[in-house]
Amino acid sequence: MNEERDDLVVLIDENGEESEFEYLDTIEFNGSEYVVLLPVEQDDNEEDIEQVVILKIVEDPDGEDSFVTIDDENELEAVFEEFKTRMSEEYDYDEE
Repeated sequence: MNEERDDLVVLIDENGEESEFEYLDTIEFNGSEYVVLLPVEQDDNEEDIEQVVILKIVEDPDGEDSFVTIDDENELEAVFEEFKTRMSEEYDYDEE
């Protein structure tokens, strides 16, 4: 059964590879917007550990939104903490 889902996002990496993600949330934090995604297919070696992907939303020269990786670890951690606070009732988090 192949259902159409509204919460799926397909991203294309720099090699042209497509990956599907489940949309979880959009977060406004410190004047920027971020999207939180969950990979639909986890790597087999992940042993059922679900890890979210957080990307920054930026406007490209054509006025379209695009998602970019966050290079600053402090920024990434702060956005993840905000996500955890917002979603604490829906998800359990393992502290590593």
